Amino acid sequence: MSGIDVGNGVVGAILGVVFATLFQQWTQDVWFRIRRRSAGVVRSLTFRERQGSAWSTFSLGPLHTSALIVEGDGDRAIAPESIHVQVLDGEIALPEEMAGWRDEIEAEETRASAAGERAPVWNGPRYAVESLEVSRTALDEQSEVHLRLRPTDYYTFLAAQQLDRRLPDGSTPRSRYLDPEEPLTAPAFLQCSFAVNIAVVTSDHLLVVSRRSNRVRMAPGVWNSSVNEGLSRHIDSAGRNAPDLHAVARRGMREEMSLEPNEYTLSLLAFVLDVEKRHWSAHFYARLADMTGEQLQARLSRGVADRWEHQSVEYVPFRSADVARYLLRPDRIHRWAPLAPALFHLALVHVHGRASVERAEAQAVRRL
Repeated sequence: MSGIDVGNGVVGAILGVVFATLFQQWTQDVWFRIRRRSAGVVRSLTFRERQGSAWSTFSLGPLHTSALIVEGDGDRAIAPESIHVQVLDGEIALPEEMAGWRDEIEAEETRASAAGERAPVWNGPRYAVESLEVSRTALDEQSEVHLRLRPTDYYTFLAAQQLDRRLPDGSTPRSRYLDPEEPLTAPAFLQCSFAVNIAVVTSDHLLVVSRRSNRVRMAPGVWNSSVNEGLSRHIDSAGRNAPDLHAVARRGMREEMSLEPNEYTLSLLAFVLDVEKRHWSAHFYARLADMTGEQLQARLSRGVADRWEHQSVEYVPFRSADVARYLLRPDRIHRWAPLAPALFHLALVHVHGRASVERAEAQAVRRL
């Protein structure tokens, strides 16, 4: 073999190695670019999948509730003069396919009472929520809330709570009348509940937490707000006036805590909807002026009008970290009334500020 052939062979081998190396680098570069693009697509899809509706219900780490905060963030109170309540004419009527459910409830209560099995459930006059609309004032963008109510009664409320009972065509009231993507849109006959929930804090900075009695019809035995009081047509609309939510809150404080208006300050923080049961609530914060937790406990021991509604009361230091840990306790996390955790969070924000509260809550979640 000549020198020229040898030289050509060496050059060819070198060029082959170079081309092979370049091709390998090119294919790796293409592969990594494809992987980056694929990862980007996966991340984008994952992010989009994690994005939810603007109407997300309240959660704190593993604690998930059905409480939707419709108006208010706890930062500033909603002024009493910004609340406009209107009572419409015409009592709520259930659809024909649900009207029989109410008749069943009435017949059963009559039978149980006649047989002496238990005390009858009083079919008290209530309100159903036709609509709740929120706007802002022109100059300072303060909340303006327009609440429209219709008359109803307790038996209608109990019938409408059977949201997952089958109708003749196989559907349910939930599937037929409710759209999960439009949580604020619902017929009034499915919204026969409006209450005030109050977070009570003593003068020595203790949050009052109550446990509902096992004898109450709705949500027995769960841990709840300090005070929970439903609107009553009989009591709260004397003289055919529309109910005043602050007056309802003061009635609740008197009936469940034996407290008079001169003993506390009262702030309306938010309007909240339990989207699972269609229960509306006005969330309040009440601060006792001079009464400590020990003094409040002594007051309660001397008699409460609605003592039967609660079976126990606990006092929690009203610090963000303490309340967050209390909400997340293993023996509490699945035993909360749906609206209570959001109430306590909003009360903390109102007193301690959002940034401080969220830092403490994040730390409590990380330590689980």
